[in-house]
Amino acid sequence: MKVRLNKFLSECGVASRRKSEEYINEGRVAVNGKTVNALSFFVDDVIDVVTLDGEKIKTQKKVYYLLNKPRSFVTTTDDEKGRRKVTDLIKSGQKIYPVGRLDYDTTGVLILTNDGEFTNFLTHPKNNIPRVYKASLNRKLEEEDRLKLVKGITLEGRKSKFTDISFIKKHVYEKVLVTATEGRNHFVKRMFEILGYKVTSLERVTYGPFDVKGIPAGGYRKLSYSEIENVYKIYSK
Repeated sequence: MKVRLNKFLSECGVASRRKSEEYINEGRVAVNGKTVNALSFFVDDVIDVVTLDGEKIKTQKKVYYLLNKPRSFVTTTDDEKGRRKVTDLIKSGQKIYPVGRLDYDTTGVLILTNDGEFTNFLTHPKNNIPRVYKASLNRKLEEEDRLKLVKGITLEGRKSKFTDISFIKKHVYEKVLVTATEGRNHFVKRMFEILGYKVTSLERVTYGPFDVKGIPAGGYRKLSYSEIENVYKIYSK
């Protein structure tokens, strides 16, 4: 079956479609020995030989993991500082990648997969997939500021907001439950910082329908294909 080259790369687990397009534009992808720069190029996933930086890309079985990320792990597949990586925690025969990022000391729900298409679906802003975080602040969250964060403030030159903010415990105004539908780097921390708050601890408790209840810190489980299909059913427009 013929598929667009960037889709082929993402389905093989090379990277998301967007990142795959970057590889194509950079001249790093070849089909049957010839470099391809056209994003509209189609390949036959049965007979064509596709390479990235000269290395043949193999189709592979899609795998999905739900990890309860502990503190002091980075969500990259390579770290120049030699820090521990979240991929070190999962025993998989496939090369897998984190879906989005959690900070070094942020804990909780993290999905890892070799399915670039699914990664793109989860992270694309248009799908409005909610992420819920427990955040501890260095001081009481004032009601005026809570409302500002829900209505929207300017971050990186554009209006940004939390979908919801609630207090975890009655009369405890330093611990909040935050819902967001975008995942820019350090998004939750930077939103609070704009209004003069420091996030002292952060845990992602859900990502879409997924949570890590019953999974200890550093533990993980495989997600079933039916669970993945359910995400598409819930959030496809």
